[in-house]
Amino acid sequence: MSRRRRILIKVFVSCILIWPLVAWIGARLLITEAPLANADAILVLGGSANYKERAREAARLLLEGRSPRLLITNDNLRGPWSSAEQRNLYFYERSLEEIRNAGVPRNSVDVLMKPVAGTREEAELVRQYAEEHRLHSVLIVTSAYHSRRALWVFSRVFRDTGIRIGLISVKPGDESPRPATWWLSIRGWRLVPTEYVKMIYYVVKY
Repeated sequence: MSRRRRILIKVFVSCILIWPLVAWIGARLLITEAPLANADAILVLGGSANYKERAREAARLLLEGRSPRLLITNDNLRGPWSSAEQRNLYFYERSLEEIRNAGVPRNSVDVLMKPVAGTREEAELVRQYAEEHRLHSVLIVTSAYHSRRALWVFSRVFRDTGIRIGLISVKPGDESPRPATWWLSIRGWRLVPTEYVKMIYYVVKY
C-alpha cells in the first residue's frame, strides 16, 4: 500500500470518528433560549413539520399561568386529511386543535389569519399585532433547531419598539431528533443542515 493511500485512509477514518462530535456541536449551536418569566402573549411560530410539539409546549406554558393569551400564525399550508372535517386542515387549524385538546379555552387564543411565508413575515405581523394591542412582551415558542434564527429575526424586527421578546425552544426528542443522533434520520437532515442554509440567507438578506 502506498504512503498516499495510507494517509487517505487515516484521514477518512479520522473523519468518521469525529463526525458524531461535529454533528452534535453543529446541532447544539442552533439551540438557544431567551428567558422571560411572564408575557402579555405567547406566540406559536408556524412550522408544518413541528406544529404538534410547538402547540403543546405553548399550551403548557399558558396553563401554567405564564400568559393570558396565545397567538397562532397562519403559514397557509394544508396538512393531512381530516376524516372529521372531510378536508385537509390548514396547519394553523391543526395547531389550534392541539392547543384546545390540551385544555386551553378558545377565547384565550387569537389566530392571526394573514398568511405569512417565513419567520421574517411572522415577526413583522406579530409586531403589528403587538403594537395595535399595546403588548409589552411576547414569549415565542418554537422548535429547538429553529430557535437561534427565530430569536435573531424577532430581535431585529422588534428593535426600538420597547416590546420585550422571550423565547422557549421545545426540547428535541418528539418531532425533532436529538442533537446527538439527528444525522441518523432523514428528518434530521431536513432540519439541521437546512437551518444553517436558512440562517445564512437571512443574515445576508436582512
